[in-house]
Amino acid sequence: MELTISYDMRAPDFGAPRAALWAAALDQAAWADEIGFDVIGLGEHHGADDGYNPSPLVLAAAMAARTTHIRIRPSVLLAPFYDPIKLAEDLAVLQVLSGGRLEAGIGGGYRPSEFESFGRRLEDRWKTVGDTIALLRLAWTGEPFEWKGRRCHVTPAPISPPPILLGGATEASARRAARIADGWFPPLDARLWEPYRDERIKLGHADPGAYPSQGPIFLWVSDDPDRDWEWLTPHVLHQLRSYSAWTAEALGKPAGPFVKGVTEEQIRSGAAYKVLTPEQTLALAAELGDHSVFYLNPLLAGIDPERSWKMLRLYEREVHPHIRAAANR
Repeated sequence: MELTISYDMRAPDFGAPRAALWAAALDQAAWADEIGFDVIGLGEHHGADDGYNPSPLVLAAAMAARTTHIRIRPSVLLAPFYDPIKLAEDLAVLQVLSGGRLEAGIGGGYRPSEFESFGRRLEDRWKTVGDTIALLRLAWTGEPFEWKGRRCHVTPAPISPPPILLGGATEASARRAARIADGWFPPLDARLWEPYRDERIKLGHADPGAYPSQGPIFLWVSDDPDRDWEWLTPHVLHQLRSYSAWTAEALGKPAGPFVKGVTEEQIRSGAAYKVLTPEQTLALAAELGDHSVFYLNPLLAGIDPERSWKMLRLYEREVHPHIRAAANR
């Protein structure tokens, strides 16, 4: 079971102060590293009213300095908004700084307003992603090279280039990831794993295996779920409504789980957001099995760090030892 702790650094007006959230994220990264989490996930978006993190590499560097073992995974860096040479340099430095713990998630983005802000064309995003990945592989050899008429030399070269993981939500993106990346970030939809797996095998790569079972995108461990649902609901609704607006901006209507009119009852009965007792959490972990991903998102949409820490300490006492003991058997 891969244990992942995620941060997008949203700070809506009704939530905790932004400075407190960023300080808590660094402290919690150190905590996750110390108790044995596997991955820190960091998102990227631009121009968000709630301050969604636009600079995951800056936060990743700060977290790398506070940690020793945990892998650091920007998921995903929006390639159209970077100069590819500068991106190659920044990722190389972060790989050195972290001692080889970086996993470079790359994506194309989807919000028209972000492309307008950076003076990029939405229609070009997947070509840009492909070009960026090709450049990163050249750049990290440490040798001089020519790129579109530019003489380039990226130093320092990482001793071990970070794996490149491609994001996407369609069959085409799955097959693209198989061709040009080292791995794929699928959405929470097992049906899209098979095209990725089929393409990898067809190309002669190692079989990536079955789709890993996915835990809820938000899990809160609680000694009183009904009580905590009451105050958590505004934070969950904020995230849902934000993504609803963003997908509507891109597609003309809300898509996926981020649809308008989501009620508190629908959220509580769904699979994406869960508030569970320690016993229920352990039952969920057993159901997910070893080949799975378990997520915590402890500062979701501005959750008060004090409440967040209370939850993490409960998880640490009553859940984590049993999960790790089962994994080590």
